[in-house]
Amino acid sequence: MILRQTARTGVFTLAVSTMVVSLAQAQTETFTATAAVKSAAAATASAPITIVIERKTAQADADRLAETLKTGGAPALRKALAGVPPTGTVQLGGGAATPTKLTIERTTDKGRLLTIVADQPLLFLGASVPGAKPKEGYDFAIIDIEIDAKGGGAGTLAPAAKIAFKQGTFVVEDYGAELVRLTGVKKSK
Repeated sequence: MILRQTARTGVFTLAVSTMVVSLAQAQTETFTATAAVKSAAAATASAPITIVIERKTAQADADRLAETLKTGGAPALRKALAGVPPTGTVQLGGGAATPTKLTIERTTDKGRLLTIVADQPLLFLGASVPGAKPKEGYDFAIIDIEIDAKGGGAGTLAPAAKIAFKQGTFVVEDYGAELVRLTGVKKSK
């Protein structure tokens, strides 16, 4: 299994670059999509995903959490998120809905980018294969979706991820070797 490390532009650029974050809102949004992955051996798997956003993270809170990650690492971020009320939920396939703790919205040239973080993994993709790496430290799930003005879009999912701050950038390391793409993203409510 190949370890894939990705510095995602949309993920955790909280304190590194300028961003527009919506203040906490009472308006609930629901997005549906298909989470799909294709292995190097051309094996494919897909599952429906539902993302419910009940509120977005305020700028001051996002900045505070970014600083916590920069100075204390992922363990400090997990501890800080323990007391944060959920911003919504994410449900992958027929699994239980997992609370999300951080939802950031930024304006893009195509619409808006939503970065959503859960403080627990959704799925360890590839954990059942012989020689799979240990699950320790893959304590988050991270979703990036770009939504156009009509409520449609696409994105990515790191269902089990490590988060770190390296060389001035927030880095997400997926547990799985393959990128999980979110296709057919549409706003349903």
